[in-house]
Amino acid sequence: MPKNDDFLTSVLKIRNKYLNILESSLTGVLFGDSPIDQWSGGVYDPTKRLLGRDWPGLAKTMIGTVRMQNLRKLCETVILNDIAGDFIETGVWRGGACIYMRGILDAYGDTERRVFVADSFKGLPVPSPEIYAADIGDKHHTHGQLAISRQDVEENFRRYGLLDERVVFLEGWFKDTLPAAPIEKLSVLRLDGDMYESTIQALDALYHKVSRGGFVIVDDYFLKPCAEAVNQFRARHHVNSPLLPIDGMGVWWQVDHDPLV
Repeated sequence: MPKNDDFLTSVLKIRNKYLNILESSLTGVLFGDSPIDQWSGGVYDPTKRLLGRDWPGLAKTMIGTVRMQNLRKLCETVILNDIAGDFIETGVWRGGACIYMRGILDAYGDTERRVFVADSFKGLPVPSPEIYAADIGDKHHTHGQLAISRQDVEENFRRYGLLDERVVFLEGWFKDTLPAAPIEKLSVLRLDGDMYESTIQALDALYHKVSRGGFVIVDDYFLKPCAEAVNQFRARHHVNSPLLPIDGMGVWWQVDHDPLV
């Protein structure tokens, strides 16, 4: 039998290797997945994939390696520091980031937290400029590639052996699903809704549920309407937690105050 220290080291190496392979597979780096966007010419570029600058053909996430590594770091931090709360992503596409969150929980033997998978599963909403002026002219709803069915996302979880009762789907427009979501506390809130509307609705419905010490990640802060929603929300609620860059597109902050009331 190996010494206890040697056994623990081996376990940690295996866990790290599993998460590295899971990440590489979900991003398409593992197999050099060709993109389907209109600007990459169908050619896999490792730099673009690293930074999430293309739309993968087969991979389960388009956020790229750097933002996936940020997600892993923050999920691991709340697990290791026992920060209470579930994980959620609002706007999931093929489900890759949520699959990764569920895999991280498995790798750390966390049997309590849930992963909430929130999406319309039919693409982004048509803008409502009479309510959200920042979204005037937004074209995200015209991109059919962004409309992935719930059944397809569930199958993606199943293929990785990570679909169970602790994966909770919130299907529908955020204004309808998030305010009544069966969530008591969150430790990781990841926003990936692109638009002002999607971003502000998620923050209004969920931010007050993030535990002190938990994290908020905004995937699309590089988009002006999304950034406007984040900045206005933080100003309105006097949130002064440092806003930290990830890769030139996304940002994150740690909630360093008691939950809003």
